Amino acid sequence: MKKIDLHLHLTPFQLPKLGKMNLTSAKNMLPHLDELNIEKGVLMSSAEKGLPFGTNKANKAICDKFPNRYSWMCTLKPSDPESVYSRLEKCKKDGAIGIGELTINRRLDDPFLEALFDAAEKLDMPVTFHMSPEVGYSYGVVDDPGLPLLEKVLINHPKLKILGHSQSFWIEMSADAPKDKVGRNQWGKGPVVPGGRVPELFEKYPNLYGDLSANSGSSAIMRDEEFGLDFLEKYSDRLFFATDMVNKDMVFPLGAWLDEMVEKKKLSKDAYDNICRKNAQRVFGL
Repeated sequence: MKKIDLHLHLTPFQLPKLGKMNLTSAKNMLPHLDELNIEKGVLMSSAEKGLPFGTNKANKAICDKFPNRYSWMCTLKPSDPESVYSRLEKCKKDGAIGIGELTINRRLDDPFLEALFDAAEKLDMPVTFHMSPEVGYSYGVVDDPGLPLLEKVLINHPKLKILGHSQSFWIEMSADAPKDKVGRNQWGKGPVVPGGRVPELFEKYPNLYGDLSANSGSSAIMRDEEFGLDFLEKYSDRLFFATDMVNKDMVFPLGAWLDEMVEKKKLSKDAYDNICRKNAQRVFGL
């Protein structure tokens, strides 16, 4: 089965490599997606407007040019909470299938984020967030150890589909998750200790979903094969294959690992199909 990649960062035109910055255009990425058996990718937005790439407008332009290969999510500038609903409504009318990647470095109980979650719930637009351990440290929405603010969002917005992503979210897979900001910003390693907050929140709140992209997502699943496979089976209707690729030289290990697990019959075909494709089709209408 061909995969849908729910997390990509690409440009509408090819840019020269500048130091460590190596970004691939949507067109030039297509052969690499084909190599990885990815039929369609979802572009993350990094700005409402202003930049020559990564904005809502730029990603819409890519999807208008390659409608069979890409879809896009939108993001908003953290200003004017009163206009959030109308701005999101316009994005949805323009074709945005969700909100992402939400990287605003504010606590999850911030008034702007609350306005965004409220509007997203009313508009039925799923939200993919990147989480940071602390305001002013790294980037992304902020929660405390144990994810108490995320739990409040899940409770207060039961119809909002929220996709967790990044180190500070997936490190909470295990009950021994570190509590310091440096440790919370690392990939999980070693056997998972039962009782982690991510499994607990998945069990309690059916509106919590998981973006399995980057090394944060793949390590959360692959660090402990038995636990990871059980988690995939149990929540196979709420997990999404994704990569977080920004250029054609990047390959993350999860895709090949999922292929290997289903071939060895360690992962059911139903769970594999849901995670790699069907969930994206059902939840995002792809």
